[in-house]
Amino acid sequence: MHEIKNWQHSHDYSIDGQRQSEQRTHWVIGLTAITMVVEVIAGMMTGSMALLADGWHMATHVGALSITAFAYYVARRYAADPRFTFGTGKVATLGGYTSAVALGLVALVMLAESLLRLVNPEAVQFQQAMIVAWIGLGVNLASAWLLGHHSHDQHHHHGHRHQDHNLQAAYLHVLADALTSVLAIFALWTGASFGWIWMDPLMGIVGSLVIGRWAYGLLRDSGWVLLDAEEHDEVRKQIRSLVESGTDTRVADLHIWRVGPHSLACILSLVTHTPQPVSVYKKMLAQVLELDHLTVEINQCTPDLCPDIGADG
Repeated sequence: MHEIKNWQHSHDYSIDGQRQSEQRTHWVIGLTAITMVVEVIAGMMTGSMALLADGWHMATHVGALSITAFAYYVARRYAADPRFTFGTGKVATLGGYTSAVALGLVALVMLAESLLRLVNPEAVQFQQAMIVAWIGLGVNLASAWLLGHHSHDQHHHHGHRHQDHNLQAAYLHVLADALTSVLAIFALWTGASFGWIWMDPLMGIVGSLVIGRWAYGLLRDSGWVLLDAEEHDEVRKQIRSLVESGTDTRVADLHIWRVGPHSLACILSLVTHTPQPVSVYKKMLAQVLELDHLTVEINQCTPDLCPDIGADG
């Protein structure tokens, strides 16, 4: 029996350090959940609607961050499942897309509530609300540092512009909450100092538009990946240059798509008068960054079928 293990390979295209990303996400969920419980209890004991409302607001972020954690779990749990043709590398992108939808809904709710309060102003307990805003800002800055710091390390390590959309979504959720807290602090300060009650809903509108813009960007980027609609022009040029330079070989068909945050798959069809072993072409393309799965089809050509491809190159 032929030994085929030498030609088999893993389809685990999850990003390096995904376990670390998953662990940091769990820390952020725990930190946010603790803050949520403290604020809800404090709101009930003091009768502060501001504390109570922010506590339940934190609960929505716990739910959104749980999507991120669940996506990491699924990617790890089914990494070797043959039902996933090219592994579970895109599960992180799907998690990011789902979280982006949730982030967009948060922006819409925030916009609607802000517009309602702009039309029908409500009395604001400035001191209690300021306490809530500062607590929320502290928690979310710590969470953003945990997630954003690791995201930067991964980006620097790989040297590529592609990101883990799942981690990016979690980062945007806590960053959006931090932005909301900053805008709230500014609005509450102007309200307490100058009586500008209308600044609170106005800052809410500004925040909802910024958060909506972030959600749209993440939806667009993750959506293109899920639909295999990314542009890979530089990679295409590099592959053609390596294969066709100085030979009679020509690229007849070329398909490139993403199977993980930092992994590409490629199906390459070649036409040549002098076919080489597949290993020669794979070795030739080994220098292409991110190209982790390559399938090569070689078609031998004759002068009557391919008069435009000269044997002398």
